[in-house]
Amino acid sequence: MSVRKLKPITPGQRFRVVNGFDAITTDKPEKSLIAPMKKSGGRNSRGKMTMRNLGGGHKRRYRVIDFKRDKAGIPAEVATIEYDPNRTAFIALLNYQDGEKRYVIAQSGLQVGTNIVSGEAVAPEIGNAMPLSGIPLGTIISCIELRPGQGAVMARSAGAFAQLMARDGKYATIKLPSGETRLILVNCMATIGAVSNHDHQLLVSGKAGRSRWLGRRPRTRPVAMNPVDHPMGGGEGRASGGHPRSRKGIPAKGYRTRTRTKASNKYILERRKK
Repeated sequence: MSVRKLKPITPGQRFRVVNGFDAITTDKPEKSLIAPMKKSGGRNSRGKMTMRNLGGGHKRRYRVIDFKRDKAGIPAEVATIEYDPNRTAFIALLNYQDGEKRYVIAQSGLQVGTNIVSGEAVAPEIGNAMPLSGIPLGTIISCIELRPGQGAVMARSAGAFAQLMARDGKYATIKLPSGETRLILVNCMATIGAVSNHDHQLLVSGKAGRSRWLGRRPRTRPVAMNPVDHPMGGGEGRASGGHPRSRKGIPAKGYRTRTRTKASNKYILERRKK
């Protein structure tokens, strides 16, 4: 992966840093694996705005991703590495030996022509998916299930990875990208390797218009509002706004909102870093 700093021939390109896309092998998606996407603009069925700062954005089509990796024991060849407008990570098109095609999240280092497979008795190589019970301790993993058969829900974004720390009985100890350490059932699936496009964090949009292309409308700063609109609004001159808090008055920056009696608390060994 690489990034490019543009030669500024317009003001919007002055600080622009773009992805080099050197890992991408095609710009045409597999037609059988794309679906239409409808936009709400943040409005509900009555046309009332229920989500602020949403709307616009470039038209997209959804790529149907296989998060479950449930074709056990059937090898697949990586046909292409593609850009997906709906996520930060790149995706890989797999051609299975039985003729089926599926998209999966591409791991860093995955190459076109590589054969990958999922199942219990497979080698712990990049791109292979297997239960936590069969992965060697200390391995870097991603696309992790939280419940068996649910499909990957953790460590799916660009550059994300977790580490398998230990196993004890029916639980495995995982250190997640947030820094949280928690227990997960050993029969949950995970993919070997870190997620691709780790340079995504280095990108600089360069201008406000790019946020509009992504469907983000302008957001008013709370300290610029009136007291009737936000708890941090009002005051004479440029008032600081007081303690940071949400529109509904819930404190931000360090205030814990997780339910103390939540059932899954017993599986969290160490909370995420602040």
